[in-house]
Amino acid sequence: MKPLYLTAAFAAAVLLSACGQKGATNDTAASEPNATNAAANMGNMAMPAEAKIGKGTGTVTAIDKSAGKITLSHGPIPEVGWPAMTMTFAAKPELLSSVAVGDKVAFDVTVKGTAGEVTAITKQ
Repeated sequence: MKPLYLTAAFAAAVLLSACGQKGATNDTAASEPNATNAAANMGNMAMPAEAKIGKGTGTVTAIDKSAGKITLSHGPIPEVGWPAMTMTFAAKPELLSSVAVGDKVAFDVTVKGTAGEVTAITKQ
């Protein structure tokens, strides 16, 4: 019975010792600023994506010309990986003047991260 307890105690000591060394290594590495450590520490953060361009159709639900915003209830936009939803987009004033709340529209959108800008819009 004694060898079994000794083996278990030895295994536990080895595992605990390995855990302690890994933590010390990570703490030391985290305190040294360099690109490799920064990338490793930022693994869970969403990085800015390159702009994606897509085409959608939907209905204008709100327009705020002073803020340069348009809210659209739109169908899926596969090019940017979006399901159907209602969201607010940035848009240039000349685009906002060409549509009204309730209009069915086709539009082009440029997406950076989670923000989109309507770059073209036409009534359907």
